[in-house]
Amino acid sequence: MQTAIKKIGNSSGILLPKTVLSHLRLSAGDVIELDLQEGRVVLSAAQRHPRAGWAEAAQTLAEAGDDAPIWPPFGNVGDETLSDG
Repeated sequence: MQTAIKKIGNSSGILLPKTVLSHLRLSAGDVIELDLQEGRVVLSAAQRHPRAGWAEAAQTLAEAGDDAPIWPPFGNVGDETLSDG
């Protein structure tokens, strides 16, 4: 696959085809890693924190009133025999 280097302001860049972005599970605005290996430019998806965005999603659910528990409360076998200390 080939693409042209384009002038972007005082810099230059390339446009990544949709198929490449889809394969890497990336979209416009995502962060990527750029590396040089043996004379090649290697692009890869940046490592994301496993829970990135969870706090914002929880806040959105709470604001929409959609944060009620789905499962009823449940205990463990033997809980009734436990003491508070």
